Amino acid sequence: MSDMITADLVDLDLSASTKEAAARSLAERMAALGRVTDLEGFLADVAAREAQMPTGLDGGIGIPHCRSAHVTEPTLAFGRSAAGIDFGAADGPADLVFLIAAPAGADDAHLTILSSLARQLMNADFTDALRSAGDPATAAALIRGDEPPAPESPAPESPASETPSTGAEGDSASPGPAGAGSAGSGSAGSGSAGSDSEDSVSASAAASADADTAPASAPETARPFRIVAVTSCPTGIAHTYMAAESLEKAGREAGVELVVETQGSAGFTRLDPAVVAAADGVIFAHDVPVRDKDRFAGKPTVDVGVKAGINRPAELIGEVRGKAERGEVTSGSPSGAGTPVERAGESGEGYGTKLRKWLMSGVSYMVPFVAAGGLLIALGFAIGGYEIKSAPSVMDHFVWTQTDSWAALLFQIGAVAFGFLVPVLAGYIAYGMADRPGLVPGFVGGMIASTINAGFLGGLVAGLLAGGVVMAIQKVRIPAPVRGIMPVVVIPLISSAIVGFLMFVVVGKPIASAQKGMTDWLNGLSGSNAVLLGALLGLMMCFDLGGPVNKVAYTFATAGIAVSNPGDSAMKIMAAVMAAGMVPPLAMALATTVRGKLFTPTERENGKAAWVLGASFISEGAIPFAAADPLRVIPASMAGGAVTGALSMTFGATLRAPHGGIFVVPLIGNPFLYLVAVAAGVCVTTALVVVLKGMRKPAPGTVRPGSAEGATGTTSAQETKQPVAA
Repeated sequence: MSDMITADLVDLDLSASTKEAAARSLAERMAALGRVTDLEGFLADVAAREAQMPTGLDGGIGIPHCRSAHVTEPTLAFGRSAAGIDFGAADGPADLVFLIAAPAGADDAHLTILSSLARQLMNADFTDALRSAGDPATAAALIRGDEPPAPESPAPESPASETPSTGAEGDSASPGPAGAGSAGSGSAGSGSAGSDSEDSVSASAAASADADTAPASAPETARPFRIVAVTSCPTGIAHTYMAAESLEKAGREAGVELVVETQGSAGFTRLDPAVVAAADGVIFAHDVPVRDKDRFAGKPTVDVGVKAGINRPAELIGEVRGKAERGEVTSGSPSGAGTPVERAGESGEGYGTKLRKWLMSGVSYMVPFVAAGGLLIALGFAIGGYEIKSAPSVMDHFVWTQTDSWAALLFQIGAVAFGFLVPVLAGYIAYGMADRPGLVPGFVGGMIASTINAGFLGGLVAGLLAGGVVMAIQKVRIPAPVRGIMPVVVIPLISSAIVGFLMFVVVGKPIASAQKGMTDWLNGLSGSNAVLLGALLGLMMCFDLGGPVNKVAYTFATAGIAVSNPGDSAMKIMAAVMAAGMVPPLAMALATTVRGKLFTPTERENGKAAWVLGASFISEGAIPFAAADPLRVIPASMAGGAVTGALSMTFGATLRAPHGGIFVVPLIGNPFLYLVAVAAGVCVTTALVVVLKGMRKPAPGTVRPGSAEGATGTTSAQETKQPVAA
């Protein structure tokens, strides 16, 4: 770590009062040494990581960090604040601030060293020594591991006092995160600095095997309780390893064998299957999906966010022991990796948050079917006209040289894709609730909803019913010999029968009536009512730029056209929604063009890409601007979106394609007025953003981005105070 932190990267009198200012102050030191090439771009990456989860830790520690393309080499800066800075920790402000900057393609060796620092932060001697360091050189040496954490640091405990899973690790034995001793001091299952070495895991496995094969005379109660844990965080640099260290310490104090698999940026080594098999319980402390989660199925499990693993490890150990005593185990089904539902059941989340995640899971899987099917149908109409929907099946009549045959082919393929919308929506809502066992009853319920014309509402209800039924079945205590057939036979059979009965006999008919009533109401909208609906949809499309509210409006519109013969009102709604969704990125692109000095160099570069994203109906193109300045960008975007939505409805523009932006203009009814509506909203948002940003008064002595002084490429403490996040 000698080249990762130097005295020039240490500020023992950090005067910043906010976490954004602290990150900027430390990042300026990195930029001054040439380790950060674009200060604003790097700070935007830090802010984006901070938005995922606050980086404050109990004990007065703030550890903002990110991987960024604007970092030339792995770098660590340290600041000590007398007043304290709020990083979102439960116990108050942080006085020790570590800014970790890793290149986008950082090598494993450097990431391992950074993870070792994260573990050291759980060592009270190390943090106390930093608080008492008298000069930057001493602090830098402590962090590098050139000096022990404190002169009075106690000797490591005897290995005989440790449990078999932890070996001879002592919390204060290692001189520092990069010291010679630290390379081998990781606990079992974590390896060198949290890199999960095979030797350590094997040692734990051997210890477990020894315990299992002990002489019969040894009492069974003498065997300690065994826990395996997995920790992971979005960047895999800090919280992953801090949670591992915290859990391991708590395990030693509780007298349990606890082995951790850290799934970090430096890669991970899977726990030995023998260790997993011998475990009495499992702890998942993660903010990204646990890889190969099915290895731990059938055991008592506690599933929480990574910060819970850092802040309350003893409570988690007690919770998993309680579940083991009650015989509570997880489903024997494997988990789908990389899905948006992995964290749907985190500890502490309210029902509303879980419900939103479940519904968003269904919508996220449904949208590709909407885009593919809708565009194919639209192309069929563009080539063969609207009467193509009455063409015979291409199985019976297809002439290679006839345009109408190709149009019919596109239309019929698109119609088949559209037919999956409701089943996919229901199936993946159930998947979000109950994992893979929810897929079968979810798809069955969704298909029934389509069959009885319950539509989009029926799909929502079917998905929630399927997930709820499977979750209820999974709570039933099942004898061990039967568990193997539960996910592939018993659960699909029972849950499909129950959901099918409920959809056909109990709730299907009322939902179908409600769906028909809503459709009739939409088809009857006219005049001011239609305009107000367009304005509301425009507000929703621009509120969170691709988030849940945006997806609700989009799904509402696509559900209206996902029928063989959509009404005129449904196509007007689809047109208004797509027009409004194009406004934010196009407006940001225009604003960076007409008043570039109000934006950072990185934002001006993002503005160039936003032209294409906005024209393609990708609202997320405005997210970098909203993240940097939400209080100005989001209200301005909503105003422009409302104007566009209202004008589109007023002009009577229609659209059958659910996606495509300006590339499907030939398929739009009243295309000229439709583009006028988009342009009007873009102008409104651009004007508001420019006015709001122009009203912001810079602090004395600051230089606006893009001015002559700010364009030199140098970075100093007197540069612009443009916030990373308002």
